[in-house]
Amino acid sequence: MTDATDIDLPRGVALAWGVAANPQRGPKREMSVERIVDAAVEIADADGLGAVSMAAVAARLGYTPMSLYRYVTAKEDLLLLMQEEATGLPSDEIRQAEGWRASLQALYREQVQRYLEHPWVLDVPISGSPTTPNSAAWMDAGLHALAGTPLSHQDRLAVMLLVTGHARWTGMVLAGYARMQREGGLADHDIAAREDAMFRALITEDGYPDLRAAIDAGVFLDESDPFSFNLARSLDGVAAYIDAVPEGRAVEREPWLRADDEDIADDKKFREARKAVREAEKGLRDAKKIERQVARDARERRARLRGGA
Repeated sequence: MTDATDIDLPRGVALAWGVAANPQRGPKREMSVERIVDAAVEIADADGLGAVSMAAVAARLGYTPMSLYRYVTAKEDLLLLMQEEATGLPSDEIRQAEGWRASLQALYREQVQRYLEHPWVLDVPISGSPTTPNSAAWMDAGLHALAGTPLSHQDRLAVMLLVTGHARWTGMVLAGYARMQREGGLADHDIAAREDAMFRALITEDGYPDLRAAIDAGVFLDESDPFSFNLARSLDGVAAYIDAVPEGRAVEREPWLRADDEDIADDKKFREARKAVREAEKGLRDAKKIERQVARDARERRARLRGGA
């Protein structure tokens, strides 16, 4: 197996996995990546992601910005480590829940709660698939929930992404309303009443007949949870899909080679392209194996460090 040190990992990812080289010396022994990340998270929790800068973090710790760059070389790396810290690890409740549906609902609730605790996480740009220990743990927990189903690995991943997408959208909306409450000193029912009054004043039956009917039915004053309803109906669809899967095998996805491609299946360049795709897929699988080994090695190192402390 390829050694983790042979992989050209981005600095932030390497720091998250504990495989990055630490500075040989620093301004003081008290300085560390962990302290820098903790200070940055505190700033973001208090004033939002826009308030986070290397200068602001350095000032909070009592150092110069240049001293921080010895540990975290770019703000993008700091944002990744902040997200990793704020996301944390999924609780045991997710794995201990009875059945795949209860497990995924627990995962959804926990992710929404993390977004409400650290709403600035929603402002961190998405730059690809998650490659940090905590984000991998959340993915693993979601896939574990579906491990006993006849779904293929691809379908399990798709379902997990469905649930985390619901959680992110819910977090965005609820975090926005929470901000309105803080800034305006309004309670939930005050915000609902204000929105209802605004809609009633602006939406006419002639212009928007169906929306007006919904307003008159009191949808904006209703206290039920539409986000949980959305997730439940999505999981109903997943359950129906699982029931339709033949015993022992997953429902086949639409083939990559479509019917209108069959006439070029014997083309040399086309075959070479397909071979390249298969090799790339194998490379991805190998990379994931390396990632898991890196994670195990990192945990062992941390355990040894804690044992020797």
